[in-house]
Amino acid sequence: MNRRAPLAGLLLASTLSLLGSRMTMIALPWLVLVSTGSAAKTGLVGAAELVPYVLACALGGPVIDKIGGRRISVVADLLSLVVVGAIPLLHRSGGLGLPVLMVLVAVAGLLRGFGDTAKRGAMFPQVVAKSGVEMTRAATLVDGTSRAAGLIGGILAGPLIVWFGDAADVLLLDAVSFGLCALLVGLLVRVPGKADRAAEPYGVALRGGLAYLRGDRLVLGLILMLFVTNMLDQGFSAVLVPLWARDIFGTPVGIGLVGGSFGLGAVLGNIAFGFLAPRLPRWALFSVGFLIAGAPRFFFLAFGAPAWSIVVLGLIDGVAIAAVNPILSAVMYERVPEHLQARVQGLGTAVAFAGMPLGALAAGWLGEYGAQLALIVCGVAYLLATLAPFVGKFWREMDRRPAPVVTPELVAA
Repeated sequence: MNRRAPLAGLLLASTLSLLGSRMTMIALPWLVLVSTGSAAKTGLVGAAELVPYVLACALGGPVIDKIGGRRISVVADLLSLVVVGAIPLLHRSGGLGLPVLMVLVAVAGLLRGFGDTAKRGAMFPQVVAKSGVEMTRAATLVDGTSRAAGLIGGILAGPLIVWFGDAADVLLLDAVSFGLCALLVGLLVRVPGKADRAAEPYGVALRGGLAYLRGDRLVLGLILMLFVTNMLDQGFSAVLVPLWARDIFGTPVGIGLVGGSFGLGAVLGNIAFGFLAPRLPRWALFSVGFLIAGAPRFFFLAFGAPAWSIVVLGLIDGVAIAAVNPILSAVMYERVPEHLQARVQGLGTAVAFAGMPLGALAAGWLGEYGAQLALIVCGVAYLLATLAPFVGKFWREMDRRPAPVVTPELVAA
């Protein structure tokens, strides 16, 4: 087998899974919003998925180290095929009430937490090392394929909802993507075992990851910043944008207008960053990029900016954010020891994503008082969070480029 085949297989599998998940991120909130008319219930369903996801990320690292990332990934994706596929089937039969939906999305979130940690934490660094691809460029490639999947999924979701006539049917495509992901990983991805580490007690392994996170100010600062921004991003995408699309556009196509322009800009920016990454200053790109891509979109929607300006802003925001995830990943790769990768990835992702259920709930609650108020409050909070890298000298350590040490990626929403 070609030495880069496992990396190609993992990238393709992750891209297909992300494509399906992105469509579900649009279709599921729209389904709840039009079925119940309640922004609060829409946020509640979003939180029901994210809480188990965060718990799986936080506690799953040592389990994945012991059982193996490839095995966990395949099993989690196969079970996700069944669970996600059950949602539209039950909806058609009239058996999908809100409590049943919340249980299904909670199980789906738990499975996705294990699957994502297995792919990003356990397998990705190993297949990159085996492929011989330079880690920063590999991180940029991952971010680029993720952005492309988000772009395509964001563009397709709205028209597919209209075409199918029911948002629930779009989830069937997500279910199929999980099955394809399991097949690709099972056939193409081969990673070495970790027999020596498998004997490490669960509690010891978990404490080792926690000790590292507490001891590195930059890593901890990045994770805490992502806690806030991911929380606000989740509220924005899961509740506020669908609410805005319903009230202003009267159709889910408006959701694609926001997400599609942002995704296109991110893909274009990622291509450029892939060539320029080794020569550009990390701290400046990360800090300024996050500042540009964060708060302005909230204010544009809140104050009724015309559609063309929302598209232009989405393109600018996408280009600005394109460097953020690769820089974040590269910093993490260089600082965290390889043997801590799965547990640090899991714990770090758990902290970074822990605010997302709160974001969905808070946006749903604020949305009951009007989309404009909710967008303004969340925009101000986002602005404050993205000013953090300008406070404290330790943030400048991003620009240090030691010899890379493999570790997983954390992803900003």
